[in-house]
Amino acid sequence: MIKKLMLGNEAIARGAYEAGATVATAYPGTPSTEITEYVAKYDEINTEWSVNEKVSLEIGIGSSIAGARTLVSMKHVGLNVAADALMSVSYPGVNAGLVIAVADDPGQHSSQNEQDTRYYGIFAKVPVLEPSDSQECKDFVKEAFEISEKFDTPVIVRITTRIAHSQSIVELEERMDIKVKDYDQNPNKYIVAPAVARKRRFVAEERLSKLKEFAEESTLNQIKYNDSKLGIITNGIAYQYNKEVFPEASFLKLGITHPLAKNKIEEFINKCKQVYVIEELEPIFEEKIKSWGLEVIGKEVIPSIGELSAEKIRKAIFNTNKEMINLDLENNLPKRPPVLCPGCHHRGVFYVLKKLKIHVSGDIGCYTLGAFPPLNAMDTSICMGASIGMAFGFEKAQGKDFAKKSVAVIGDSTFWHSGITGLVDLVYNQGNTTVIILDNSITAMTGHQDNPSTGYDIKGNIAPQINFEELGKSIGINRIQTVDAHNIDRLEEIVLKETAAKEVSLIITKRPCVLHKKIKTIKAPLTINQDLCKACKACLDIGCPAIFLDDEQIKINPALCVGCGLCSKMCHFNAIKKGEI
Repeated sequence: MIKKLMLGNEAIARGAYEAGATVATAYPGTPSTEITEYVAKYDEINTEWSVNEKVSLEIGIGSSIAGARTLVSMKHVGLNVAADALMSVSYPGVNAGLVIAVADDPGQHSSQNEQDTRYYGIFAKVPVLEPSDSQECKDFVKEAFEISEKFDTPVIVRITTRIAHSQSIVELEERMDIKVKDYDQNPNKYIVAPAVARKRRFVAEERLSKLKEFAEESTLNQIKYNDSKLGIITNGIAYQYNKEVFPEASFLKLGITHPLAKNKIEEFINKCKQVYVIEELEPIFEEKIKSWGLEVIGKEVIPSIGELSAEKIRKAIFNTNKEMINLDLENNLPKRPPVLCPGCHHRGVFYVLKKLKIHVSGDIGCYTLGAFPPLNAMDTSICMGASIGMAFGFEKAQGKDFAKKSVAVIGDSTFWHSGITGLVDLVYNQGNTTVIILDNSITAMTGHQDNPSTGYDIKGNIAPQINFEELGKSIGINRIQTVDAHNIDRLEEIVLKETAAKEVSLIITKRPCVLHKKIKTIKAPLTINQDLCKACKACLDIGCPAIFLDDEQIKINPALCVGCGLCSKMCHFNAIKKGEI
Protein backbone atom coordinates (compact mmCIF):
# COMPACT_ATOMS: atom_id res chain seq x y z
CA MET A 1 0.00 0.00 0.00
CA ILE A 2 1.44 3.38 -1.04
CA LYS A 3 1.23 6.09 1.60
CA LYS A 4 1.61 9.82 1.02
CA LEU A 5 1.58 12.95 3.15
CA MET A 6 -1.33 15.02 1.83
CA LEU A 7 -3.17 18.25 2.46
CA GLY A 8 -6.83 17.75 3.20
CA ASN A 9 -7.64 19.47 -0.09
CA GLU A 10 -5.31 17.16 -2.00
CA ALA A 11 -6.88 14.14 -0.31
CA ILE A 12 -10.36 15.27 -1.40
CA ALA A 13 -9.10 15.42 -4.97
CA ARG A 14 -7.59 11.96 -4.57
CA GLY A 15 -10.89 10.66 -3.23
CA ALA A 16 -12.72 11.92 -6.30
CA TYR A 17 -10.11 10.28 -8.53
CA GLU A 18 -10.29 6.93 -6.74
CA ALA A 19 -14.11 7.09 -6.75
CA GLY A 20 -14.10 7.18 -10.55
CA ALA A 21 -15.24 10.79 -10.95
CA THR A 22 -14.94 12.07 -14.49
CA VAL A 23 -16.03 15.72 -14.07
CA ALA A 24 -14.89 18.38 -11.60
CA THR A 25 -15.81 22.07 -11.48
CA ALA A 26 -15.06 24.95 -9.13
CA TYR A 27 -14.51 28.65 -8.70
CA PRO A 28 -11.29 29.33 -6.76
CA GLY A 29 -11.69 30.55 -3.20
CA THR A 30 -9.54 30.07 -0.11
CA PRO A 31 -9.55 27.62 1.64
CA SER A 32 -10.96 25.33 -1.09
CA THR A 33 -8.83 26.35 -4.09
CA GLU A 34 -6.26 23.54 -4.02
CA ILE A 35 -8.94 20.83 -4.32
CA THR A 36 -9.51 21.59 -7.98
CA GLU A 37 -5.86 22.38 -8.69
CA TYR A 38 -5.02 18.84 -7.55
CA VAL A 39 -7.97 17.33 -9.43
CA ALA A 40 -6.70 18.96 -12.63
CA LYS A 41 -3.57 16.81 -12.41
CA TYR A 42 -5.67 13.72 -13.15
CA ASP A 43 -6.18 13.42 -16.91
CA GLU A 44 -9.14 11.09 -16.37
CA ILE A 45 -11.18 13.96 -14.89
CA ASN A 46 -12.57 16.75 -17.09
CA THR A 47 -11.81 19.76 -14.89
CA GLU A 48 -12.60 23.45 -15.19
CA TRP A 49 -12.51 26.78 -13.43
CA SER A 50 -16.09 27.97 -13.77
CA VAL A 51 -16.93 31.67 -13.85
CA ASN A 52 -18.72 31.37 -10.48
CA GLU A 53 -20.01 28.78 -8.03
CA LYS A 54 -23.58 28.78 -9.33
CA VAL A 55 -22.42 27.93 -12.84
CA SER A 56 -20.01 25.39 -11.35
CA LEU A 57 -22.82 23.58 -9.55
CA GLU A 58 -25.16 23.84 -12.53
CA ILE A 59 -22.54 22.12 -14.71
CA GLY A 60 -22.11 19.54 -11.95
CA ILE A 61 -25.84 18.89 -11.80
CA GLY A 62 -25.97 18.51 -15.57
CA SER A 63 -23.05 16.07 -15.71
CA SER A 64 -24.46 14.08 -12.78
CA ILE A 65 -27.86 13.72 -14.43
CA ALA A 66 -26.07 12.81 -17.68
CA GLY A 67 -24.37 9.93 -15.85
CA ALA A 68 -20.90 11.13 -14.73
CA ARG A 69 -19.68 11.11 -11.15
CA THR A 70 -18.96 14.77 -10.43
CA LEU A 71 -17.12 16.79 -7.78
CA VAL A 72 -18.00 20.47 -7.31
CA SER A 73 -15.80 22.51 -4.94
CA MET A 74 -16.14 25.94 -3.35
CA LYS A 75 -15.63 27.92 -0.16
CA HIS A 76 -18.49 28.59 2.22
CA VAL A 77 -19.53 31.97 0.81
CA GLY A 78 -19.42 30.41 -2.64
CA LEU A 79 -22.26 28.16 -1.56
CA ASN A 80 -24.36 31.29 -1.13
CA VAL A 81 -23.85 31.96 -4.83
CA ALA A 82 -24.72 28.35 -5.66
CA ALA A 83 -27.62 28.12 -3.20
CA ASP A 84 -30.35 28.44 -5.83
CA ALA A 85 -29.00 25.44 -7.70
CA LEU A 86 -28.46 23.45 -4.49
CA MET A 87 -31.96 24.03 -3.16
CA SER A 88 -33.51 23.21 -6.52
CA VAL A 89 -31.60 19.97 -7.15
CA SER A 90 -32.46 18.59 -3.72
CA TYR A 91 -35.94 17.41 -4.74
CA PRO A 92 -35.17 15.78 -8.13
CA GLY A 93 -31.90 14.26 -6.93
CA VAL A 94 -29.15 12.84 -9.13
CA ASN A 95 -28.24 10.06 -11.52
CA ALA A 96 -24.49 9.55 -11.01
CA GLY A 97 -22.97 10.68 -7.74
CA LEU A 98 -22.80 14.44 -7.11
CA VAL A 99 -20.48 15.55 -4.29
CA ILE A 100 -20.16 19.19 -3.23
CA ALA A 101 -16.97 19.89 -1.27
CA VAL A 102 -17.36 23.08 0.77
CA ALA A 103 -14.56 24.63 2.84
CA ASP A 104 -15.69 26.80 5.77
CA ASP A 105 -13.39 29.43 7.24
CA PRO A 106 -13.72 29.72 11.04
CA GLY A 107 -11.68 32.68 12.18
CA GLN A 108 -12.29 34.46 8.85
CA HIS A 109 -8.69 34.08 7.69
CA SER A 110 -9.70 35.00 4.15
CA SER A 111 -13.44 35.52 4.24
CA GLN A 112 -16.07 38.13 5.00
CA ASN A 113 -18.05 35.96 7.39
CA GLU A 114 -18.00 32.75 9.45
CA GLN A 115 -21.15 31.05 8.18
CA ASP A 116 -21.65 27.37 8.95
CA THR A 117 -22.34 25.18 5.91
CA ARG A 118 -24.12 22.58 8.04
CA TYR A 119 -27.15 24.87 7.95
CA TYR A 120 -27.27 24.48 4.18
CA GLY A 121 -27.43 20.71 4.55
CA ILE A 122 -30.36 21.06 6.92
CA PHE A 123 -32.01 23.71 4.72
CA ALA A 124 -31.61 21.71 1.51
CA LYS A 125 -32.39 18.34 3.13
CA VAL A 126 -29.15 16.80 1.87
CA PRO A 127 -26.57 14.84 3.88
CA VAL A 128 -23.44 16.49 5.24
CA LEU A 129 -20.22 14.54 5.90
CA GLU A 130 -17.29 15.97 7.89
CA PRO A 131 -13.81 14.39 7.85
CA SER A 132 -11.33 15.07 10.64
CA ASP A 133 -8.02 14.44 8.83
CA SER A 134 -6.63 13.90 5.34
CA GLN A 135 -7.22 10.14 5.31
CA GLU A 136 -10.87 10.74 6.11
CA CYS A 137 -11.04 13.48 3.46
CA LYS A 138 -10.21 10.87 0.85
CA ASP A 139 -12.36 8.14 2.36
CA PHE A 140 -15.37 10.37 3.02
CA VAL A 141 -15.41 11.66 -0.55
CA LYS A 142 -15.46 8.09 -1.86
CA GLU A 143 -18.24 7.23 0.60
CA ALA A 144 -20.10 10.42 -0.39
CA PHE A 145 -20.31 9.24 -4.00
CA GLU A 146 -21.77 5.93 -2.83
CA ILE A 147 -24.29 7.68 -0.58
CA SER A 148 -25.21 10.07 -3.38
CA GLU A 149 -26.09 7.25 -5.74
CA LYS A 150 -27.68 4.98 -3.12
CA PHE A 151 -30.02 7.68 -1.81
CA ASP A 152 -30.42 9.71 -5.01
CA THR A 153 -29.12 12.94 -3.50
CA PRO A 154 -26.30 15.44 -3.73
CA VAL A 155 -23.94 15.14 -0.76
CA ILE A 156 -22.04 17.96 0.94
CA VAL A 157 -18.56 17.17 2.27
CA ARG A 158 -17.75 19.99 4.69
CA ILE A 159 -14.21 20.80 5.73
CA THR A 160 -12.69 23.80 7.48
CA THR A 161 -9.49 25.79 6.94
CA ARG A 162 -7.41 23.63 9.30
CA ILE A 163 -8.51 20.40 7.61
CA ALA A 164 -8.02 21.89 4.13
CA HIS A 165 -4.50 23.11 4.80
CA SER A 166 -3.07 20.60 7.28
CA GLN A 167 -1.29 17.41 6.26
CA SER A 168 -1.53 13.81 7.39
CA ILE A 169 -0.72 10.38 5.98
CA VAL A 170 -3.08 8.98 3.35
CA GLU A 171 -3.16 5.44 1.98
CA LEU A 172 -3.55 5.50 -1.79
CA GLU A 173 -5.75 3.01 -3.66
CA GLU A 174 -6.45 2.28 -7.28
CA ARG A 175 -9.06 4.19 -9.24
CA MET A 176 -12.43 2.48 -9.35
CA ASP A 177 -13.63 1.47 -12.80
CA ILE A 178 -16.89 3.43 -12.84
CA LYS A 179 -18.53 3.76 -16.23
CA VAL A 180 -20.57 6.81 -17.14
CA LYS A 181 -24.20 5.84 -16.58
CA ASP A 182 -26.88 5.95 -19.21
CA TYR A 183 -28.92 9.12 -19.16
CA ASP A 184 -32.43 8.50 -17.88
CA GLN A 185 -34.65 10.95 -19.74
CA ASN A 186 -37.24 11.46 -17.03
CA PRO A 187 -39.17 14.78 -17.06
CA ASN A 188 -41.18 13.68 -14.01
CA LYS A 189 -37.93 13.68 -12.04
CA TYR A 190 -35.74 16.37 -13.51
CA ILE A 191 -38.11 19.18 -14.52
CA VAL A 192 -38.69 21.10 -11.32
CA ALA A 193 -41.97 22.69 -12.32
CA PRO A 194 -44.51 22.99 -9.50
CA ALA A 195 -46.53 19.95 -10.60
CA VAL A 196 -43.43 17.76 -10.47
CA ALA A 197 -41.73 19.45 -7.53
CA ARG A 198 -44.75 18.99 -5.24
CA LYS A 199 -44.43 15.23 -5.68
CA ARG A 200 -40.66 15.28 -5.29
CA ARG A 201 -41.06 17.10 -1.95
CA PHE A 202 -42.41 13.87 -0.47
CA VAL A 203 -39.56 11.94 -2.06
CA ALA A 204 -37.06 14.26 -0.38
CA GLU A 205 -38.65 13.71 3.04
CA GLU A 206 -38.70 9.95 2.57
CA ARG A 207 -35.05 10.05 1.53
CA LEU A 208 -34.18 12.00 4.68
CA SER A 209 -35.86 9.35 6.82
CA LYS A 210 -33.78 6.64 5.15
CA LEU A 211 -30.63 8.71 5.66
CA LYS A 212 -31.40 8.94 9.38
CA GLU A 213 -31.53 5.15 9.55
CA PHE A 214 -28.28 4.97 7.59
CA ALA A 215 -26.59 7.41 10.00
CA GLU A 216 -27.38 5.12 12.93
CA GLU A 217 -25.44 2.24 11.41
CA SER A 218 -22.74 4.05 9.45
CA THR A 219 -19.12 3.67 10.51
CA LEU A 220 -18.64 7.33 9.62
CA ASN A 221 -20.01 7.99 13.10
CA GLN A 222 -17.56 6.48 15.58
CA ILE A 223 -17.88 5.82 19.33
CA LYS A 224 -14.82 5.16 21.46
CA TYR A 225 -15.50 4.48 25.13
CA ASN A 226 -12.75 5.21 27.62
CA ASP A 227 -13.41 6.93 30.93
CA SER A 228 -17.20 7.17 31.23
CA LYS A 229 -16.99 10.14 33.59
CA LEU A 230 -16.51 12.45 30.59
CA GLY A 231 -18.00 12.13 27.14
CA ILE A 232 -17.28 14.41 24.18
CA ILE A 233 -19.53 14.72 21.14
CA THR A 234 -17.59 16.46 18.39
CA ASN A 235 -16.65 16.53 14.70
CA GLY A 236 -14.05 17.59 12.15
CA ILE A 237 -10.91 19.34 13.35
CA ALA A 238 -12.46 19.86 16.80
CA TYR A 239 -12.07 16.11 17.33
CA GLN A 240 -8.29 16.43 17.01
CA TYR A 241 -8.20 19.29 19.51
CA ASN A 242 -10.36 17.40 21.99
CA LYS A 243 -8.22 14.27 21.79
CA GLU A 244 -5.25 16.41 22.81
CA VAL A 245 -7.08 18.03 25.74
CA PHE A 246 -8.98 14.96 26.96
CA PRO A 247 -6.96 11.85 26.03
CA GLU A 248 -8.85 9.64 28.51
CA ALA A 249 -12.38 10.80 27.64
CA SER A 250 -15.00 8.84 25.72
CA PHE A 251 -15.74 10.18 22.26
CA LEU A 252 -18.59 10.22 19.78
CA LYS A 253 -17.07 11.57 16.57
CA LEU A 254 -19.80 12.52 14.14
CA GLY A 255 -18.77 11.99 10.53
CA ILE A 256 -22.34 12.39 9.33
CA THR A 257 -23.38 15.75 10.73
CA HIS A 258 -26.73 15.86 8.94
CA PRO A 259 -28.93 14.02 9.55
CA LEU A 260 -27.87 13.22 13.11
CA ALA A 261 -27.92 9.67 14.46
CA LYS A 262 -30.36 10.26 17.34
CA ASN A 263 -30.30 6.77 18.83
CA LYS A 264 -26.51 6.53 18.75
CA ILE A 265 -26.19 9.95 20.37
CA GLU A 266 -28.72 9.10 23.07
CA GLU A 267 -26.98 5.81 23.82
CA PHE A 268 -23.63 7.58 24.16
CA ILE A 269 -25.00 10.26 26.48
CA ASN A 270 -26.68 7.67 28.72
CA LYS A 271 -23.40 5.81 29.16
CA CYS A 272 -21.41 8.89 30.20
CA LYS A 273 -21.72 10.80 33.47
CA GLN A 274 -21.17 14.22 31.88
CA VAL A 275 -21.19 15.07 28.16
CA TYR A 276 -19.85 18.12 26.36
CA VAL A 277 -20.82 18.99 22.80
CA ILE A 278 -17.77 20.72 21.34
CA GLU A 279 -18.32 21.99 17.81
CA GLU A 280 -16.80 24.89 15.91
CA LEU A 281 -19.07 27.84 15.12
CA GLU A 282 -22.80 27.26 15.53
CA PRO A 283 -24.48 25.06 18.19
CA ILE A 284 -26.15 22.84 15.61
CA PHE A 285 -25.58 19.49 17.35
CA GLU A 286 -26.16 20.98 20.75
CA GLU A 287 -29.52 22.56 19.97
CA LYS A 288 -30.80 19.41 18.30
CA ILE A 289 -29.64 17.19 21.16
CA LYS A 290 -31.19 19.45 23.78
CA SER A 291 -34.43 19.48 21.81
CA TRP A 292 -34.56 15.71 22.37
CA GLY A 293 -34.55 16.32 26.14
CA LEU A 294 -30.95 15.17 26.62
CA GLU A 295 -28.57 16.96 28.97
CA VAL A 296 -25.29 18.18 27.51
CA ILE A 297 -23.00 21.17 28.02
CA GLY A 298 -22.03 23.20 24.97
CA LYS A 299 -22.02 26.86 24.12
CA GLU A 300 -22.52 27.75 27.79
CA VAL A 301 -18.73 27.42 27.93
CA ILE A 302 -17.49 26.78 24.37
CA PRO A 303 -17.06 29.91 22.20
CA SER A 304 -19.20 30.17 19.08
CA ILE A 305 -17.06 32.86 17.43
CA GLY A 306 -13.78 32.04 15.72
CA GLU A 307 -12.01 28.74 15.25
CA LEU A 308 -11.37 26.48 18.19
CA SER A 309 -7.99 25.21 19.38
CA ALA A 310 -6.76 22.88 22.09
CA GLU A 311 -5.91 25.94 24.19
CA LYS A 312 -9.36 27.50 23.78
CA ILE A 313 -11.08 24.26 24.69
CA ARG A 314 -8.86 23.72 27.71
CA LYS A 315 -9.49 27.24 28.93
CA ALA A 316 -13.24 26.99 28.31
CA ILE A 317 -13.68 23.72 30.18
CA PHE A 318 -11.34 24.31 33.12
CA ASN A 319 -11.91 28.08 33.15
CA THR A 320 -8.52 28.69 34.69
CA ASN A 321 -5.03 29.36 33.40
CA LYS A 322 -3.62 26.89 35.92
CA GLU A 323 -4.43 24.01 33.61
CA MET A 324 -3.12 25.74 30.50
CA ILE A 325 0.15 25.80 28.64
CA ASN A 326 0.69 29.52 28.25
CA LEU A 327 2.02 30.02 24.72
CA ASP A 328 1.02 33.70 24.55
CA LEU A 329 1.78 33.71 20.83
CA GLU A 330 -0.31 36.76 20.01
CA ASN A 331 1.79 39.00 22.24
CA ASN A 332 5.18 37.61 21.27
CA LEU A 333 4.93 37.46 17.47
CA PRO A 334 5.26 40.61 15.34
CA LYS A 335 2.12 41.74 13.55
CA ARG A 336 2.12 41.14 9.80
CA PRO A 337 -0.96 42.78 8.30
CA PRO A 338 -1.62 41.95 4.63
CA VAL A 339 -0.43 44.58 2.14
CA LEU A 340 -0.44 45.04 -1.61
CA CYS A 341 2.75 43.59 -3.09
CA PRO A 342 5.54 45.85 -4.31
CA GLY A 343 4.72 46.77 -7.90
CA CYS A 344 1.04 45.84 -7.49
CA HIS A 345 -1.26 46.90 -10.31
CA HIS A 346 -3.80 48.31 -7.85
CA ARG A 347 -1.59 50.76 -5.95
CA GLY A 348 -1.55 53.56 -8.54
CA VAL A 349 -5.30 53.28 -9.11
CA PHE A 350 -6.13 53.79 -5.47
CA TYR A 351 -3.55 56.55 -5.13
CA VAL A 352 -5.37 58.48 -7.88
CA LEU A 353 -8.84 57.80 -6.46
CA LYS A 354 -7.76 58.98 -3.02
CA LYS A 355 -6.12 62.09 -4.46
CA LEU A 356 -9.33 62.97 -6.31
CA LYS A 357 -11.46 62.25 -3.21
CA ILE A 358 -13.57 59.80 -5.16
CA HIS A 359 -16.16 57.65 -3.38
CA VAL A 360 -15.17 54.04 -4.12
CA SER A 361 -17.52 51.07 -4.05
CA GLY A 362 -15.11 48.17 -3.78
CA ASP A 363 -15.24 44.43 -4.27
CA ILE A 364 -13.57 41.19 -3.19
CA GLY A 365 -9.98 40.60 -4.25
CA CYS A 366 -6.41 41.71 -3.53
CA TYR A 367 -7.56 45.26 -4.20
CA THR A 368 -9.77 45.22 -1.09
CA LEU A 369 -6.51 46.12 0.69
CA GLY A 370 -6.86 49.55 -0.93
CA ALA A 371 -9.29 50.31 1.89
CA PHE A 372 -6.54 50.32 4.53
CA PRO A 373 -3.74 52.75 5.46
CA PRO A 374 -1.98 54.49 3.94
CA LEU A 375 -4.18 54.36 0.81
CA ASN A 376 -7.55 54.55 2.62
CA ALA A 377 -9.23 54.68 -0.78
CA MET A 378 -12.24 52.36 -0.56
CA ASP A 379 -15.55 53.10 1.14
CA THR A 380 -17.52 49.85 0.86
CA SER A 381 -16.85 46.18 0.09
CA ILE A 382 -19.59 43.68 0.88
CA CYS A 383 -19.51 40.57 -1.32
CA MET A 384 -18.34 39.22 -4.67
CA GLY A 385 -19.56 41.32 -7.59
CA ALA A 386 -21.47 43.84 -5.46
CA SER A 387 -19.40 46.92 -6.28
CA ILE A 388 -21.25 47.94 -9.45
CA GLY A 389 -24.73 47.45 -8.05
CA MET A 390 -23.80 49.25 -4.84
CA ALA A 391 -22.31 52.21 -6.72
CA PHE A 392 -25.53 52.43 -8.71
CA GLY A 393 -27.45 52.24 -5.45
CA PHE A 394 -25.51 55.25 -4.15
CA GLU A 395 -26.38 57.09 -7.36
CA LYS A 396 -30.06 56.28 -6.93
CA ALA A 397 -30.05 57.40 -3.30
CA GLN A 398 -27.88 60.52 -3.66
CA GLY A 399 -28.85 61.59 -7.17
CA LYS A 400 -27.04 61.50 -10.51
CA ASP A 401 -24.64 64.27 -9.52
CA PHE A 402 -23.20 61.92 -6.90
CA ALA A 403 -21.88 59.76 -9.76
CA LYS A 404 -19.49 62.58 -10.67
CA LYS A 405 -17.52 61.75 -7.53
CA SER A 406 -18.11 58.01 -7.39
CA VAL A 407 -16.74 54.87 -9.06
CA ALA A 408 -17.09 51.12 -8.73
CA VAL A 409 -13.85 49.10 -8.79
CA ILE A 410 -13.82 45.39 -9.53
CA GLY A 411 -11.12 42.89 -10.44
CA ASP A 412 -11.03 40.94 -13.69
CA SER A 413 -11.94 37.56 -12.21
CA THR A 414 -14.55 39.04 -9.87
CA PHE A 415 -16.12 40.80 -12.85
CA TRP A 416 -16.55 37.49 -14.66
CA HIS A 417 -17.78 35.87 -11.43
CA SER A 418 -20.68 38.22 -10.75
CA GLY A 419 -19.96 41.72 -12.02
CA ILE A 420 -21.38 41.37 -15.52
CA THR A 421 -24.99 41.40 -14.37
CA GLY A 422 -24.45 44.59 -12.35
CA LEU A 423 -22.91 46.28 -15.39
CA VAL A 424 -25.79 45.21 -17.63
CA ASP A 425 -28.27 46.54 -15.06
CA LEU A 426 -26.37 49.84 -14.91
CA VAL A 427 -26.60 50.25 -18.69
CA TYR A 428 -30.20 49.09 -18.96
CA ASN A 429 -31.40 51.42 -16.21
CA GLN A 430 -29.44 54.38 -17.63
CA GLY A 431 -27.09 55.11 -14.78
CA ASN A 432 -24.21 57.58 -14.77
CA THR A 433 -21.79 55.52 -12.68
CA THR A 434 -18.19 54.93 -13.78
CA VAL A 435 -16.90 51.35 -13.49
CA ILE A 436 -13.19 50.55 -13.26
CA ILE A 437 -12.15 46.98 -14.08
CA LEU A 438 -8.77 46.27 -12.51
CA ASP A 439 -7.28 43.85 -15.03
CA ASN A 440 -4.07 42.32 -13.68
CA SER A 441 -4.24 39.39 -16.14
CA ILE A 442 -4.91 36.66 -13.55
CA THR A 443 -7.03 35.62 -10.57
CA ALA A 444 -4.38 36.82 -8.16
CA MET A 445 -5.82 36.62 -4.65
CA THR A 446 -6.45 32.88 -4.64
CA GLY A 447 -3.14 31.87 -6.18
CA HIS A 448 -3.04 32.80 -9.89
CA GLN A 449 -5.82 30.77 -11.43
CA ASP A 450 -6.79 31.51 -15.02
CA ASN A 451 -10.12 33.09 -15.89
CA PRO A 452 -12.05 33.99 -19.09
CA SER A 453 -9.77 36.93 -19.95
CA THR A 454 -6.38 35.25 -19.44
CA GLY A 455 -6.43 33.07 -22.56
CA TYR A 456 -5.76 29.76 -20.77
CA ASP A 457 -7.82 27.05 -19.09
CA ILE A 458 -7.12 25.18 -15.84
CA LYS A 459 -4.75 22.71 -17.54
CA GLY A 460 -2.76 25.48 -19.23
CA ASN A 461 -4.28 24.94 -22.65
CA ILE A 462 -4.96 27.97 -24.85
CA ALA A 463 -8.55 29.12 -24.44
CA PRO A 464 -10.72 31.93 -25.88
CA GLN A 465 -9.73 35.28 -24.37
CA ILE A 466 -12.84 37.36 -23.73
CA ASN A 467 -12.24 41.07 -24.23
CA PHE A 468 -13.57 43.62 -21.75
CA GLU A 469 -13.74 46.43 -24.30
CA GLU A 470 -15.71 44.36 -26.81
CA LEU A 471 -18.04 43.13 -24.09
CA GLY A 472 -18.68 46.70 -22.98
CA LYS A 473 -19.50 47.77 -26.53
CA SER A 474 -21.81 44.80 -27.02
CA ILE A 475 -24.04 45.85 -24.11
CA GLY A 476 -24.23 49.47 -25.23
CA ILE A 477 -21.46 51.29 -23.36
CA ASN A 478 -20.20 54.18 -25.51
CA ARG A 479 -17.46 55.46 -23.22
CA ILE A 480 -14.66 52.90 -22.79
CA GLN A 481 -11.06 53.74 -21.88
CA THR A 482 -8.06 51.45 -21.36
CA VAL A 483 -5.00 52.70 -19.48
CA ASP A 484 -1.78 51.42 -17.92
CA ALA A 485 -2.45 51.24 -14.18
CA HIS A 486 0.93 52.86 -13.42
CA ASN A 487 0.43 55.77 -15.81
CA ILE A 488 -1.12 57.78 -13.02
CA ASP A 489 -1.21 61.12 -14.83
CA ARG A 490 -3.18 59.62 -17.71
CA LEU A 491 -5.35 57.64 -15.29
CA GLU A 492 -6.20 60.78 -13.33
CA GLU A 493 -7.13 62.57 -16.54
CA ILE A 494 -9.40 59.69 -17.60
CA VAL A 495 -11.11 59.36 -14.21
CA LEU A 496 -11.92 63.09 -14.13
CA LYS A 497 -13.25 62.99 -17.68
CA GLU A 498 -15.35 59.84 -17.30
CA THR A 499 -16.88 60.62 -13.92
CA ALA A 500 -18.04 63.96 -15.37
CA ALA A 501 -19.85 62.23 -18.25
CA LYS A 502 -23.63 61.90 -18.08
CA GLU A 503 -23.72 58.23 -19.00
CA VAL A 504 -22.13 54.92 -18.04
CA SER A 505 -18.35 54.85 -18.42
CA LEU A 506 -16.05 51.84 -18.37
CA ILE A 507 -12.35 52.18 -17.54
CA ILE A 508 -10.04 49.16 -17.83
CA THR A 509 -6.74 49.55 -15.98
CA LYS A 510 -4.18 47.07 -17.25
CA ARG A 511 -0.88 45.82 -15.83
CA PRO A 512 -0.03 42.19 -15.07
CA CYS A 513 0.22 41.02 -11.47
CA VAL A 514 3.86 41.34 -10.49
CA LEU A 515 3.89 37.69 -9.44
CA HIS A 516 2.40 36.45 -12.74
CA LYS A 517 4.15 33.24 -13.76
CA LYS A 518 3.76 33.71 -17.51
CA ILE A 519 4.49 37.45 -17.76
CA LYS A 520 7.82 38.85 -16.56
CA THR A 521 7.37 42.31 -15.01
CA ILE A 522 10.17 42.49 -12.42
CA LYS A 523 12.97 44.95 -13.17
CA ALA A 524 16.10 46.03 -11.31
CA PRO A 525 15.33 47.61 -7.93
CA LEU A 526 15.27 51.41 -7.70
CA THR A 527 17.66 53.45 -5.60
CA ILE A 528 17.39 56.78 -3.77
CA ASN A 529 19.93 59.55 -4.22
CA GLN A 530 20.15 60.82 -0.66
CA ASP A 531 21.73 64.10 -1.85
CA LEU A 532 18.55 64.90 -3.80
CA CYS A 533 16.01 63.38 -1.39
CA LYS A 534 14.32 65.93 0.92
CA ALA A 535 12.57 63.25 3.01
CA CYS A 536 9.23 64.86 2.15
CA LYS A 537 7.65 61.37 2.46
CA ALA A 538 5.44 61.80 -0.60
CA CYS A 539 6.66 58.42 -1.88
CA LEU A 540 5.40 56.77 1.33
CA ASP A 541 1.81 57.73 0.42
CA ILE A 542 1.51 54.81 -2.01
CA GLY A 543 2.13 52.30 0.78
CA CYS A 544 4.75 50.22 -1.00
CA PRO A 545 6.38 47.80 1.46
CA ALA A 546 9.73 48.22 -0.32
CA ILE A 547 9.97 51.88 0.75
CA PHE A 548 10.64 52.71 4.38
CA LEU A 549 11.78 55.46 6.71
CA ASP A 550 15.02 54.79 8.56
CA ASP A 551 16.35 57.46 10.92
CA GLU A 552 14.65 60.24 8.90
CA GLN A 553 16.00 58.87 5.62
CA ILE A 554 13.81 57.35 2.92
CA LYS A 555 15.23 54.05 1.75
CA ILE A 556 14.30 51.27 -0.67
CA ASN A 557 14.74 47.63 0.26
CA PRO A 558 16.35 46.06 -2.85
CA ALA A 559 15.12 42.62 -1.80
CA LEU A 560 11.53 43.80 -2.12
CA CYS A 561 11.63 46.41 -4.88
CA VAL A 562 10.51 45.15 -8.31
CA GLY A 563 11.46 48.31 -10.19
CA CYS A 564 7.93 49.29 -11.21
CA GLY A 565 8.81 52.99 -10.96
CA LEU A 566 5.53 54.13 -9.40
CA CYS A 567 7.27 55.74 -6.43
CA SER A 568 9.47 57.80 -8.75
CA LYS A 569 6.33 59.47 -10.09
CA MET A 570 5.57 60.68 -6.57
CA CYS A 571 8.99 62.28 -6.14
CA HIS A 572 9.19 66.03 -6.88
CA PHE A 573 12.99 66.12 -6.57
CA ASN A 574 13.99 63.40 -9.04
CA ALA A 575 15.69 61.52 -6.20
CA ILE A 576 14.47 58.01 -7.12
CA LYS A 577 16.54 56.45 -9.87
CA LYS A 578 16.55 53.23 -11.85
CA GLY A 579 18.85 50.65 -10.39
CA GLU A 580 21.31 48.39 -12.12
CA ILE A 581 20.83 44.65 -12.60
